[in-house]
Amino acid sequence: MRKLFATLLTAGVLAGSVASAQATEQPRKSEEPQQSFFERYTSAAQDVILHGLKLVGVRYRFGGNDENAGLDCSGFVRLVFKNSLGAQLPRTALEMSQVGERIDTSQLKPGDLVFFNTMRRAFSHVGIYLGDNHFLHAPRTGAEVRVESMEDSYWIKRYNGARRIIDGN
Repeated sequence: MRKLFATLLTAGVLAGSVASAQATEQPRKSEEPQQSFFERYTSAAQDVILHGLKLVGVRYRFGGNDENAGLDCSGFVRLVFKNSLGAQLPRTALEMSQVGERIDTSQLKPGDLVFFNTMRRAFSHVGIYLGDNHFLHAPRTGAEVRVESMEDSYWIKRYNGARRIIDGN
C-alpha cells in the first residue's frame, strides 16, 4: 500500500515539477534533447528522493529512528540519507542546519534540506525538498511521513532556510 501511494505521489508531484520547469525555461535550441525531471539532477538526489518517497505513510514517533517503530523529522532525514547515500547526518534538525552548504531559497534543488521553526525555536523541523515547492517530511505526532507544499501559509511563516548536503546537486 505504501509503495503504491509513493508511486502515485511521485507521478503527481514530479509531473508538476516537470511542467512547471518547462513553462519557465527559456526556449531551447532544437538540437538539445528534452530532459526528464530525474535527468536534470544527480543520481544522488534521485536516490534520496526515491528512498524518501518509499517511506511515505510511516507513522510519526517523537525521537523515532526506525521505519517500523516510527520516525520523527530528523530521524526520517537521517534514515533516508543513510540508506540512499550512506551519509551519516547529525541527530537533530538544529545540528543538521549546521552541515553542508547554506543556500538561498531561489537556488533550491531536489534533495536539499529545508528547515522550519515549528516549536518556537529556529531549525526545529527538517524535511527534504522535492522540487516545485514541495517537500517530504515526518510532520508531528498522529501524522505520517508525507509530501506538503512549502507555499502553505503555515510553512511560509515558519521557513528558516535550506542546506545542500549532496555535492554537485
